Amino acid sequence: MSTTDADGVLAEQLLRLTRRLHRIHKQHLEPVGITPAQSRLLRTVAHYDSPPRMADLAARLEVVPRAVTTLVDGLEESGNVRRVPDPTNRRVVRIELTDTGRATLRSLRGARRGAAEEILAPLSADQREVLGGLLSALVDGVPERRC
Repeated sequence: MSTTDADGVLAEQLLRLTRRLHRIHKQHLEPVGITPAQSRLLRTVAHYDSPPRMADLAARLEVVPRAVTTLVDGLEESGNVRRVPDPTNRRVVRIELTDTGRATLRSLRGARRGAAEEILAPLSADQREVLGGLLSALVDGVPERRC
């Protein structure tokens, strides 16, 4: 098999894995009552020291501001976040976690752990370590060094 063919097979495997990851993640989040995109936004809000602006969230998530608005609408409706005015600029709206949002984050940790266990179940500890290194190289865009 040529390098081009092998790369094509790897790319297809990665796409299939991505779909599987999304499906399993979604299944584990259903009991929490949240979508994967809402989960990501909620976790992002939690990483800020003070309530972020919608524009901050859009930039961090690398999405258009309208996508953040839609996610915030859903999370606000479920009581996980609330919009609050900026104390220094009344035209700016910030997004704040609620007590319900913090409880949802705790539930999300368990759901994510369960999804990870299901996804990684076929791998040994050594294989997981190798996979972690390979994924880091792919995510960071830095080729892995060979010894």
